[in-house]
Parts: sequence; C-alpha cells; structure tokens
Amino acid sequence: MNSLIKKYLMALTGLVLVGFVFVHMTGNLQIFIGQDAINAYAYFLQNLPMPILWGSRLILFASVFIHILVAVALIRENKKARPIKNKIEVTKKSKWHSLRMGLSGSIIFAFIFFHLFHYTIRIIYPEYDNLMTTVGSPNGEQIHDVYAMMIYGFKKEWISIFYVLAMFLLCKHLVHGVSSTFQSLGLRTEAMRPKLEIVSYAYAYIIFIGFAIIPIAVVTQKFGLIEVFNNNLF
Repeated sequence: MNSLIKKYLMALTGLVLVGFVFVHMTGNLQIFIGQDAINAYAYFLQNLPMPILWGSRLILFASVFIHILVAVALIRENKKARPIKNKIEVTKKSKWHSLRMGLSGSIIFAFIFFHLFHYTIRIIYPEYDNLMTTVGSPNGEQIHDVYAMMIYGFKKEWISIFYVLAMFLLCKHLVHGVSSTFQSLGLRTEAMRPKLEIVSYAYAYIIFIGFAIIPIAVVTQKFGLIEVFNNNLF
C-alpha cells in the first residue's frame, strides 16, 4: 500500500470519527434538557434496526483501527524517509511531537475501551444494568435509565477527571486532524489554510467543551455549587 492510499485512508476514517464525535456529543448534551430527553434518545438508538445499529458500529470500530494502524505506518515511513542532513534540525521537534501524539493517542485509545466497558457494556459497574425507569419510555414500559447512569458515573471524581483529560487530548488531536484531512484530500490551498486552522480550532474546542461540561457539571453539583440535575441522584 503506497503512502497516498494511506493518507486517503487516514483522511476518510478521520472524517468518520470527526462526524461521530459531533453526533455523540449532541446526543449526550440532551442530559441538560432532562431525564426524559436523554432516556428517549438512548432508547431510540438502542432500538434501531439491527442492520443499521450493527452496521454503524462496525464502520465506527473499523475506522478506529484503520486510523490507528495507518497512523503508525505513516509515522514509521516518515522517519525512514527523512534525509540524514535534516535529522539534526528536526530531531528535538519531531521527538517531542511523536512523543506527544503517541502518548495522547494511547490515552485516547485506552479511553475508548474504558468508555465502552463503563457505559456501553457496563462491566466496570454492572449495577448500572439495574437502573430502570419509565421516564423517557415511548410506551410506558421500563427502560434503561441512562440519565441516572451518567450522573452516578460522573459523581466519581476520578472518572470525571479521566473523561475531561481524554477529551482535552482528543481536542488537541482534532486541531491537527481536521486541517490535515483537507490537506490529504487535496482540498486545502495555502490561501485556505488560515481559515481551515480557525475552523479546526473552533470545532476541536466545541467538542472538548461539549463533552467536558457534563462531568464538570455533575461534580460541581455534587459539591453543592450548582443545581442542574435531579437532586435525588446526589
């Protein structure tokens, strides 16, 4: 596989992930609307037709693994292709950049698995499976109380800290990744570069704030500083 194909794969899988995090963020933010809204949204997602539900999951998981594998391959290629006379000039900068991106990427990858085990598969805290309610149910039957699960999860300070840290690192990845995606697809010109960088920064920090504000708000309410969510869960 040549480098051009790898860069296209990085860009296309990156677009899938960029789109996913935005949709996921807007869905999560419904917790501020209320228990009814977030539970109804979660119920809708969980009851999508199987081909759509599992097809979307497979595309998402495939995009994550392809993105990681291609990123590692491109980093190795760039190291080999770097001229010896330029190595001294870029060694310090490239080492720091590689260390930063490698470390942050590893933490984000670990976070993905933690997030799945925490809220999706619920094997870290299996008692979350017992959180049931009729609030948000379209037919009045008992459904999973995602609202309560998110509150109970983020009440644990170490979990909230990990989530906020992971979202900050994701933000840093997006700053670089959104702009690079347009470059890899041949859509970024020098004239467009400053505007695309502004868009990249804006999008990345919107994602960070949109995700981080939930655990921050939960912990803040836990210490009695605000009142946003149902107090009976605190």
